[in-house]
Amino acid sequence: MSRLSLFNSPLLLGFEQFEQAVDRITKSADGYPPYDVEQIGPNKLRIVLAVAGFTLDDLQVQLEDNQLVIRGKRSEDKERVFLHRGIAARQFHRSFVLAEGIEVISAALSNGLLSVDLERPVNQPTVKVVKIDAGNDRASAATVIEGGRGEKQ
Repeated sequence: MSRLSLFNSPLLLGFEQFEQAVDRITKSADGYPPYDVEQIGPNKLRIVLAVAGFTLDDLQVQLEDNQLVIRGKRSEDKERVFLHRGIAARQFHRSFVLAEGIEVISAALSNGLLSVDLERPVNQPTVKVVKIDAGNDRASAATVIEGGRGEKQ
């Protein structure tokens, strides 16, 4: 069965990145491990994943393009014998697509919770002053681009 794409129209050229982002979001809809997203400041977010039983060596946090990828894989202890195993020990792969400009500040593991702090830098408005040419002849102020460099006519 083929997948219906929202961006399959010939009128929507150049939207491949959006289609890939939608694919990533739908693939990571497993639900394990559960997570929260908190706002911890005006421009700061925290993603908290419940990773009980995982150690620092079992977890990996990576930034791939504009995607935060968190992976977990517990190493098996062959010497332990379980009569009942109810604590989830499966590996996981959780992805979060980040908006442009979001930066990963830190990650910490405490009491079975992995916290990843994110920050959106505040863009300072830039002001650019454009010099006004006082020439009387408008044609003399026109710039023609030839071979990648501007020349006055």
